[in-house]
Amino acid sequence: MLNEGKRRHVFISHHHKDDVHVDSVTNLLHKKGDDIRNSSWRQLKPENQERIKDKRVSDEVIRRYLRRKISWAGTVVVLIGKDTHTRPWVNWEIEEANRQGKRIVGVYLRGGTEADVPESLKDHATSIVNWNTDSIQSAISGENVFKTPEGASRPAPYEMKSSTC
Repeated sequence: MLNEGKRRHVFISHHHKDDVHVDSVTNLLHKKGDDIRNSSWRQLKPENQERIKDKRVSDEVIRRYLRRKISWAGTVVVLIGKDTHTRPWVNWEIEEANRQGKRIVGVYLRGGTEADVPESLKDHATSIVNWNTDSIQSAISGENVFKTPEGASRPAPYEMKSSTC
């Protein structure tokens, strides 16, 4: 049975073009009774766009900020869209989450494919699931679940190198 109604502290790693899906996944889980507290960086906020565009924020400042946000979260959820695998910050966030011993859950966005999975997620995922509330809840709750983008169950496609706390 799922832990419905549980407060969950997550960090949602994503390509900034997929910002709208951050709200979608938190709303999806909220409808099932979960209280999602997301600590991820939201680049689409106008003030964040301006800071990055004007290069007022160094990479080291961003890394320090992300380390704190990942540290606060119990689970890192990685949204897998068509360009996610090309994003260096997504790979860095996954590597950092693994270094901190966090649970790392990949979630295919609608239209996401296995070819879109970031390399570091292949190495460190504890679960990769399709866009389905029950699958996402199970993975965040600690079940090691691996599914195709269409939702079919499958064995873990990658050697699992991460550990869970």
